[in-house]
Amino acid sequence: MALKLYGLTKCSTCQKAIDWLDEHKIAHSFSDVKDTPITSTQVAKWSKSLGGWEKMINRAGYTWRGLPADKTADLTEARAVALAVENPSLIRRPLIEHNDGSVTVGFSKKIQELLA
Repeated sequence: MALKLYGLTKCSTCQKAIDWLDEHKIAHSFSDVKDTPITSTQVAKWSKSLGGWEKMINRAGYTWRGLPADKTADLTEARAVALAVENPSLIRRPLIEHNDGSVTVGFSKKIQELLA
């Protein structure tokens, strides 16, 4: 079974992850979240697996900063999931579904060690 990566084709971190996985001959697939819409069921599952929406949503990026305050204030899990479905570039990248069902975000050395 292959890893499933979700992100943006033009994201440099996603490209770095794909290149690293190719170099290490680790089977994977990639889905651009803007080209292939994500569902609220998927996003809710990811959020739960990560331990909450706070670990899934990038609150330092341009997308977050560009949202009106009423969209980002007092977020609940359900509102955060809906916001991520509506604005998929809010999700930290790459989001990786691992073979054991766990989910990670980003591509740090720690994640690379986990995959090696």
